[in-house]
Amino acid sequence: MRTSLIAMLVLACSACATTPPTMVDSPGPDGRPPTAPLQTHAIGVVQIPTSIPQASLLFGTVPPGSTLSYDGRAVRVANNGRFVVGVAREQTGAVTLKLTAADGGTRMLSVAIAPRTFPLERVNGVPEGTVKPSPEIAARIAREQASVDAVRTRDDDRTDFDTKFSWPVKGRISGVFGSQRIYNGTPASAHSGVDVAAAKGTPIHAPAGGIVTFANPDLYLTGGTVVIDHGHGVSSNFLHLSRIDVKVGDRVEQEQVIGLVGATGRATGPHMHWGMNWFGVRVDPQSLMPAGNEAK
Repeated sequence: MRTSLIAMLVLACSACATTPPTMVDSPGPDGRPPTAPLQTHAIGVVQIPTSIPQASLLFGTVPPGSTLSYDGRAVRVANNGRFVVGVAREQTGAVTLKLTAADGGTRMLSVAIAPRTFPLERVNGVPEGTVKPSPEIAARIAREQASVDAVRTRDDDRTDFDTKFSWPVKGRISGVFGSQRIYNGTPASAHSGVDVAAAKGTPIHAPAGGIVTFANPDLYLTGGTVVIDHGHGVSSNFLHLSRIDVKVGDRVEQEQVIGLVGATGRATGPHMHWGMNWFGVRVDPQSLMPAGNEAK
């Protein structure tokens, strides 16, 4: 679901510029690039998709020891050459990366952004004070959002992001990422995650390993809120929890219970909300799930 064709571009020095690229027809069974031995030449192999949907994480591999930049900012490259960047919901055109090899040679890499269609969703019955808050409440919401945004600036060298993610809760998907939300008839920002309907008290499991960077049981809009950092700027957030079982600084492993489903904050009923970010870029968690895996 994450990508279509995977291109393994063999980077050569200027004297070997005629070396043809190696092409692979499909990704591996978990949607990631295949693990077959890669051809190398001169400064090594670059493994990136040819296209990426809007609101997705772009995973790739570059020669270890090289540096990468995207839109003027440095992109962390793991010791094994793995990297990740986020593509926003509204982003169009292409992702352009600047690769600088260990010997100083540079190359521009381009990945086309495939457009998506996002639905319109009407949500009625939420507390009116969460739709049209008073100035005092609006100020509280802004402070709380700033505190969550602050932990999303973290850029650890951990590679918990580089794994096959799993559903935190199994059940019917009741809300999708990117839908334009209209609360009680008032237009609001697009939905920032995927919702899974579940009974209050259902355990929520970490979709991948990471470090808990935020845990607060009482935010005005999102209620019980937990953020898990997966490294390289990738994080998961869970909203509306009825109970939180982790604290800031905890190391959690995949499938570990981090709390319980609830309906705290702006919610019309109990459900699991799972959001994901690459730093400040919101991405669709469902894009990490294999096709046909619908949280059931």
